[in-house]
Amino acid sequence: MTFPRHPRTRQTAAIGAVIAVLIAAGATMQPVAWAKDDKCKREQDCALQALKSGEIRPLTDVLAVAREKLPGEVIKIELDRDDGVWVYEIKVLTDSGKRREIEINAQTLAVIKID
Repeated sequence: MTFPRHPRTRQTAAIGAVIAVLIAAGATMQPVAWAKDDKCKREQDCALQALKSGEIRPLTDVLAVAREKLPGEVIKIELDRDDGVWVYEIKVLTDSGKRREIEINAQTLAVIKID
């Protein structure tokens, strides 16, 4: 007998994996020399190097800002580099059931925009 999977299971697992890596990395912060033009083999390697070098803040700090500015359930997190600036794009399901997005500068924690 098979049971249907919850539609968010895979997404939640992916977010959990990213959160675990960033939290663990935050607990073992060590300076790392990283040239801006270096290409990372995997995206998560780039994020980890950025965290270790201080280019981005720990995800727990970013989520605290997101939850303060846009209460609800976090359903998706993306970390992108736009024009040389690391930006967290966080999708939130509000209590009223509306899906909204907040963009936060990953280094300064400044809110860029809320949609």
